[in-house]
Formats: sequence, structure tokens, C-alpha cells
Amino acid sequence: MKNLLILHGALGSKEQFLPLEALLKKEYHVHLLNFSGHGGQPFQKEFSIAQFASEVIHFLDEKQLKTIDIFGYSMGGFVALYIAKNHPERVKKIMTLGTKFLWDPEIAIKEAKMLNTDKIEEKIPAFAKVLQNRHLPNNWKDVLSRTAFMMRCMGEENPLSLSDYSIIHHSVKIGLADQDEMVTKEETMEVVNALPNALFYSLKDAKHPIEKANHDQLYSEITTFFNEL
Repeated sequence: MKNLLILHGALGSKEQFLPLEALLKKEYHVHLLNFSGHGGQPFQKEFSIAQFASEVIHFLDEKQLKTIDIFGYSMGGFVALYIAKNHPERVKKIMTLGTKFLWDPEIAIKEAKMLNTDKIEEKIPAFAKVLQNRHLPNNWKDVLSRTAFMMRCMGEENPLSLSDYSIIHHSVKIGLADQDEMVTKEETMEVVNALPNALFYSLKDAKHPIEKANHDQLYSEITTFFNEL
């Protein structure tokens, strides 16, 4: 069976993908990991796309996997494409869902403001509880503050410019939920068109959170893509 690595998004953890893993494990050796600071993993000195990419490379080395297919959700998709640019020999195919590609100072400030821990505790306490439990023993507020800082840094200097995608020659499938409130169709198609070997898919009746995805459709999109020669 093929090896498939699933990468979670910002504020997320590998546990969110256990239902998807259950669907895929009959066809793939599915690998899951938590980026540092997420899902209880210790924080590292850096909290960045580059740091998370290095953790994936370390994970592959530990598993003695020279190369692998990757499905990356949201930030996980960005990390996957960053690896494809900087370590192209370690990646086979890449599939993403809900990845935000467009970062500038204005966008970064807007996104970072949504990570206000006081407002989250006040207005959506259930989500605060989810984040608390997801990242124990880390303080979930530290995860949010570091994520907000990372976003602002990405706004000042996007780790992947539009021109960077033109040198990624891997087979790539870029996805977006049709009701995604964070990522625009325009920025997504810009990257699809910049990549030499990419196609687009839309996840029907879905929003940005992976929990809102139609897992049956996602399973179909994943298996169709990664099973193609």
C-alpha cells in the first residue's frame, strides 16, 4: 500500500483526522503527526511554516520514508507545498483543502484579530474548551498567540510567493470548500494557475472547518487523485 501523510491546520491536531484515517486505512498506510505546539507537542524555538516543514522532514527520516504523498488541510497544505519547493525529492503528490495562500499585512492583521482569546472565551466558550483539551498540556492561549504572530510574519513576508509555485512540478490537487469563509476562490485559482501541474476541486456543501467537510466526498477526491498513475 502507498504511504499517505496527513497534515493538520493551524490550531489543529492529528486527532481531527481520525475519522478520515478510518476511511483511508484500507487503502493506504496513513501517517499522522502533530506540529510542535499542537496536540500537546512541546513548543520549539520557532513557530513558523519553515519549522513545521522541518518537522515533517524529521518525521519522514524517523519513519525511513524517502518520499511520500501528502494531504494537507489549511496550514498543512501550505507546509506541504513549502516542502515541495524546498525539498522536492521528499514529496510525490500533494493534495490540499482550504489552504490560505494570499498573505499581506492587512489580511494578516484581520486573521490575527480573530484569535483574540478573551473574545473566544466570552463569545464561543465551547470552542475555547475544545482548544484547551486539544492542546494539553500546552496552554491553548499560547498556541493562539504564537499562531497570530506567525500570521503577522507571513503578512510581512509570505513564505511562498506566487512565483514560487511555478517551480513546483509535482502533481497537485488544490481544494476549497464551496462555503469557505476564510479562503477565497480567487486566491486559490491564482495558485492553481501558477502551478505547472495542478487541478482544482470543490468540496460541496462544506465550510472551512474540517469537521464540516463531507468525509465521503473527501475520501473519494483523495483516493481518485492518489490512485492515479
